[in-house]
Amino acid sequence: MTQDAISCELHDFVEVACMYGYQLKLMLKNNQIIEGKAIDIVNSPERRECLVIDCGSRQHIELTQLAKMQVLTPNAKFNEVVFE
Repeated sequence: MTQDAISCELHDFVEVACMYGYQLKLMLKNNQIIEGKAIDIVNSPERRECLVIDCGSRQHIELTQLAKMQVLTPNAKFNEVVFE
């Protein structure tokens, strides 16, 4: 079963990370790890919401593929979010 969207509460954490430009460590559902700066949330051509993260180059990560988001920025508003 594929998930089409994440909960509003989880979405809010991603928005805050983008708003403050937090440095993130993302673990995806396929166990891939990506580190970089949160930039924005955009819609892909397939109409899927994606986090734009700058890790040397900009990557688009589908929000439904997130398993865990750790904030590496000191004194952030939150430290870790687990996506279920």
